[in-house]
Amino acid sequence: MFQKQQIMRKVLYALTPVFLFAVFIYGIKFLAVSVLVFAAGILTEYLFMKKSGKKTSEAVLVTCMIYTLSLPPAVPFWIAAVGIIFGVLFGKCVYGGFGRNIFNPAITGRLFIYIAFPGKMTSLWLAPSIFGLKAIDGMTSATPLEMMREGTLPDLWHLLSGLRAGSAGEGAAVLIILAAVYLVYTKTANWRTMTSTLISFTLLSGALFAAGVVKAFPPLEGLLSGSILFVAVFMTTDPVSAPKKPLSLWIYGAVIGLTAAIVRIFSLFPEGTSFAILFGNTFASLIDELVAKKKAGPSREAAPEQAKG
Repeated sequence: MFQKQQIMRKVLYALTPVFLFAVFIYGIKFLAVSVLVFAAGILTEYLFMKKSGKKTSEAVLVTCMIYTLSLPPAVPFWIAAVGIIFGVLFGKCVYGGFGRNIFNPAITGRLFIYIAFPGKMTSLWLAPSIFGLKAIDGMTSATPLEMMREGTLPDLWHLLSGLRAGSAGEGAAVLIILAAVYLVYTKTANWRTMTSTLISFTLLSGALFAAGVVKAFPPLEGLLSGSILFVAVFMTTDPVSAPKKPLSLWIYGAVIGLTAAIVRIFSLFPEGTSFAILFGNTFASLIDELVAKKKAGPSREAAPEQAKG
């Protein structure tokens, strides 16, 4: 049924510990949402690809997994289903399927429901608990970003361990870092985009914090809060929607990191990573083209004229 894609399978391996941890702290409701998302996402691609005689790609499994982990744990079932259908259909299938899409399908679906249903997508945070039954002491439903905006610094242990409110998969910083090591070691993901995204994000937010422009987001707490770490590891490294040249990857990551920092700090949105990814996707091909022209230098036709001068 599925088109075999070894790279996508390795990404799934890297995502699995993060997913299992999310099930552990958010329980049966999150697991049920996940089942619905996978069913709706796979069915959407299957029905579309069937018309052209193509197989469903294993990449849709990665899309469903990333999309699920980007949702608020208490998101209504119908909103979760609408988002993944939109993301797979309009972020991937309408371009012709795997390898032809210019936007990341998971973030396309996530941003669609984020804008369409902002009340639901920015208020349904849950305090982590053991299988979603018993709240962990000291934790509230306020996300670390909300806490910092109100002048309270979140506990670093909670940020590292994932024992804090937020999107289902963004909290387990240690597991995300281990996943990054695995993806880079197996040459599944490019380290350049991860590095440039995190460095550019930290430098800009740190500079604004040091200059007193913003007081809400200290560099370390800001880096471990929200979804910037998850996005840098699992979304900027998408081989289809990212540029292809090494220098382009550095620029692409920097565009995403800077955009995420600007939106988080200066806009009314609580987080800017979804906008940053689509913004970077939009210019990915252009970045590759500009880098290629720069490396090529003057054309051969222009060389004689320059020699005369």
